[in-house]
Amino acid sequence: MSRHRYRRIVFFFARVILGIIVSDLLLPKIGFRKWAKRTRHDRFRAIARAFRELAIEMGGVLIKVGQFLSTRVDLLPAEITDELAHLQDEVPPEKYEDIKQVIEEEFEIPLLEKFAEFDSQPLAAASLGQVHKARIWAPSDSDQEGMQDPISHDVVVKIQRPDIEKLIATDLAALFTVGNWLRKYSPINRRADVLALLDEFKKILYEEIDYLAEGKNAEIFADRFKSDATVRVPRVYWTHTTKKVLTLENVLAIKITDYSSITEVGIERSEVASRLLSVYLKQIFEDGFFHADPHPGNLFVYPLVKENEGEGTEIIWQLTFVDFGMVGRVPPNTVRGLREMLIGVGTRDAKRLIKSYQTLGILLPSADLGLLEQAEENIFKRFWGMNMSELRNIDLKEMSEFAQEYRELLFSLPFQIPHDFIFLARTVAILSGMCTGLDPNFNVWEHIAPYAEDLLAKELRYEYTHWLDEARLLLRALLSIPVKLDTILEKLDRGEIMIQAPLVLQRVGILEHALNRVVLGIVFAVLLLSGVLLHSAGEDIYALPLLGVAGITFVLIFLSFIRRRRA
Repeated sequence: MSRHRYRRIVFFFARVILGIIVSDLLLPKIGFRKWAKRTRHDRFRAIARAFRELAIEMGGVLIKVGQFLSTRVDLLPAEITDELAHLQDEVPPEKYEDIKQVIEEEFEIPLLEKFAEFDSQPLAAASLGQVHKARIWAPSDSDQEGMQDPISHDVVVKIQRPDIEKLIATDLAALFTVGNWLRKYSPINRRADVLALLDEFKKILYEEIDYLAEGKNAEIFADRFKSDATVRVPRVYWTHTTKKVLTLENVLAIKITDYSSITEVGIERSEVASRLLSVYLKQIFEDGFFHADPHPGNLFVYPLVKENEGEGTEIIWQLTFVDFGMVGRVPPNTVRGLREMLIGVGTRDAKRLIKSYQTLGILLPSADLGLLEQAEENIFKRFWGMNMSELRNIDLKEMSEFAQEYRELLFSLPFQIPHDFIFLARTVAILSGMCTGLDPNFNVWEHIAPYAEDLLAKELRYEYTHWLDEARLLLRALLSIPVKLDTILEKLDRGEIMIQAPLVLQRVGILEHALNRVVLGIVFAVLLLSGVLLHSAGEDIYALPLLGVAGITFVLIFLSFIRRRRA
């Protein structure tokens, strides 16, 4: 571990934290509130500039932190995001000689014996590695048996930076030191286990520098979208891939933040934002496996020209994903909680939303559920349906009134961050900023509502199918009861079961009649419930016969009751 690097990172964050404590917490309390408010923008800009310069100089994990913050245009002020946005393109590359040495050590042969061509100028430089264009000789996908003549393929080669593991170890040690400071501040410690969050970050960071795992992630992702022609994923060339070198099909196109180029080729930016959100809704809520690093360098728009007979040409396009080093996996129980949350938001159901918070474990035990539900209902009434521009331009007076109304709730802030949410939360945050950048008027409600309604419809269909299965099992068990009872009575008649008390046999007869009525009653309830569920799901072809049989069963129960009364 580099002690000099460690000290620089720790001292930087110490200065920032101390500056915020003095300027934003202490000075306003002794009469300098106006000064603190007036200088806040300039101070934040200075902090962001200083962090950007430090990250560019030192690289490593700091670049990733800065890239994440730069995408939060929906949350952070422009003076911070504007300064940090340059980190997407300002990562300094490694020397070609050092990159060449990594490749030759991995394959144990000279570079140009492994690759047909290799561009010495990097195509892109990232925090943990860099990318070069190249060509390789490999069999064609269309080669038939016995025809294995190789052809030349355009590829991109991702190479790990030399000694990156040492840099990561140092940067993480510094971040854990800062994390230990932050966890001593009660408002932070109550809502997030900072060290657990950093542990999760550490685990996924080390997964990201395993390029064999990244190649497998790319193939999983491609398989999930193999039937969707609007999504493009690069092919992995395993013959040219190791733990530190990854070779992929060259699928680079228009960068998703190159707004002018997207417009020039005839693609609507709002359509790009819509497809981006839709693809992520599928990944998170259906697949439970998602691309967790959707920054602008990893997403492209690939335009295609489609010829329509007699109608000229049409521009179609694909959303292209690269860099699968950072992926997220959502456990089934979390998927259920997230689906519940989405349905709650999409249907404006505050009670369901609170239930989803509990399922996901993001509420503190001390949370006032009644007040929180009331606040959620008010948020739906006031802000539901607004697009991003309208949300950003909400009247400060209205926000102040809302804060005053729920000051007790805002003061207690009853939310906590589960440690396994770090990359899901990060992904959703980046996605929100990217959609807003593509389309300032992007209306997330218009996209979430129909998706949530579809999830709800599927849930209802699942529920009535589930209940029908349960009803079948119950019906089978109930129908077996008279048979079993009849067997017992036959044994009694044959004297195989000795009963000394004559009154017991009479009681058994009464019990038999009672059980028959109970069975008919349960059968009636099952048929009625199944019919109602099927009818509510629009399956009348099955519902009406079940309801008819339920009616007949009810008549039988009534007649049995009358006969018993007369007896």
